[in-house]
Amino acid sequence: MGWREKFSQWKENSTLDHGLKEQLKQIEQDEKQIEESFYKELEFGTGGMRGELGPGTNRMNIYTVRKAAEGLARYIEDQGEEAKSRGVVISYDCRHMSPEFALEVAKTVGKHGIQAYVFESLRPTPLLSFAVRYLHAFAGVMITASHNPPEYNGLKVYGEDGGQLPPKPADELIHYVQQAGDELNIEVADEKQLEEQGYLTFIGEKVDRAYQKALKSIHLNEEAMQKVGQDLKIVFTPLHGTANLPVREGLKEFGFKNVTVVKEQELPDANFSTVASPNPEEHAAFELAIQYGEKLEADILLGTDPDADRLGVAVKNDQGEFVVLTGNQVGALMAEYILTQKQQNGDLPENGVIIKTIVTSEIGRAIAERFGISCLDTLTGFKFIGEKMKEYEETSEHQFLFGYEESYGYLIGDFVRDKDAVQAAIFAAEIAAYYKMQGKSIYDGLLGIFEKYGFYQESLQSLTLKGKEGAVQIAGILEFFRQNPPQSIGEVRVDVLEDYAISEAMNLQTDEKSQINLPKSNVLKFKLEDGSWFCLRPSGTEPKIKFYFAVKGETMEESLEKREKLEAEVMGIVQTFVK
Repeated sequence: MGWREKFSQWKENSTLDHGLKEQLKQIEQDEKQIEESFYKELEFGTGGMRGELGPGTNRMNIYTVRKAAEGLARYIEDQGEEAKSRGVVISYDCRHMSPEFALEVAKTVGKHGIQAYVFESLRPTPLLSFAVRYLHAFAGVMITASHNPPEYNGLKVYGEDGGQLPPKPADELIHYVQQAGDELNIEVADEKQLEEQGYLTFIGEKVDRAYQKALKSIHLNEEAMQKVGQDLKIVFTPLHGTANLPVREGLKEFGFKNVTVVKEQELPDANFSTVASPNPEEHAAFELAIQYGEKLEADILLGTDPDADRLGVAVKNDQGEFVVLTGNQVGALMAEYILTQKQQNGDLPENGVIIKTIVTSEIGRAIAERFGISCLDTLTGFKFIGEKMKEYEETSEHQFLFGYEESYGYLIGDFVRDKDAVQAAIFAAEIAAYYKMQGKSIYDGLLGIFEKYGFYQESLQSLTLKGKEGAVQIAGILEFFRQNPPQSIGEVRVDVLEDYAISEAMNLQTDEKSQINLPKSNVLKFKLEDGSWFCLRPSGTEPKIKFYFAVKGETMEESLEKREKLEAEVMGIVQTFVK
């Protein structure tokens, strides 16, 4: 069935949701808008699904959500009665339609006799991950589009370990979703009836308290808290999202009393009205927090994204100006702090491991090696870190110490199996207290790490290329670099191409090939002879292609210069593809 026929089918459906019917009327004269809304089904991939809100098969709405939930329900049914009774925990963030979508998931799985636990109000993604483990549920669903613009929403599925589904079970679930039938004809149960039958339970405070109790286990230095914890000046912004209450409660429990919340961004707001993008990776998102920080002479500024799985940190640099640290820099501070504290406390395990992603700075490996600890790379996406955590929990080969990725995702305590900005915010505050106790700032601490391990510098460039045409352009860029790998960048030779789509590394000088022992992914990474590297990766959730750059220098100035040259050369090649 073509997109015009699909549009007609929706338009003529007598039971269609009234709001969606009105939206269809508004676009019925706009051929391009209709095509974009109906030319394909919104893809349910390994990371769940995410898209713009609105009517159509390629949009997030109650019908596409029901189809995803129907696939999940059939998947659970085939695992047996125990899986059905253990059920699904469902959480949601502050976005448009998030509570409605959460209820649609519950009503869809409930129709199959599957237990649903739904949070009574919005909660962070990491709390969903925790709740799956705490309630011994079989699966979890989080309604969120993370830090996407306001017009987006999404749905992510979690396994019984509290981690996002890794590739194999995700592929199985995708098959069930694809076989779920026409989204307009999926039956759902009545909410009140489900409650009466015991298939729908609303949860909240008990899980919150258990999570806050677990948070205390990440605390490593009581002396720092006693000496400067009450005086440390913290400014926190939840960027209109879900982290306001859990972060404030966690900071209070740790003993931080001097906490100021950015009032304009304190309450949930689906339009994220004070920021262009509710993403702490975007430095502009810290504009208000920096104003507060300057006025209050704060020691540290903390910012979380809407579903509270990413944390941004800003501190004063050596010029006295607030700067937003990169995810790699915060990760380096956390890794160094964890290993230092555990070593001093005498509980650094010999089989400890730090887990990072292939696009995350190599400074993490340098830190781990200094302490005699393993450092493992995974594909991009925290689900792969969660997958290794589960493996090591079962095999005892390694003891998890820290997991992180450059895109502002960190995990300290393994009671959660996804990146956790609530943990990370409280932990970053403790690190600030540790340095303040020594008369230093966090920035001083970062410079000390660079002095010890080398001046690692990284950057990220993203190209947003929307629609069918954009998808073709993204594919073309990747194929060009794959088929025509550059022999040098500037005057620096390119030595190795790692092609994760075929799990193969090729030495470009000798043509020698070796295997990459990671799942397949459409990612290219080029390693240069001086230790620099760059990587091309299409986003799995947005119409973007991302370019990562990394260098190491003897001084800050040298590394910045190297990085700028690398970035300019590669993006120069890329620009020839963009119309």
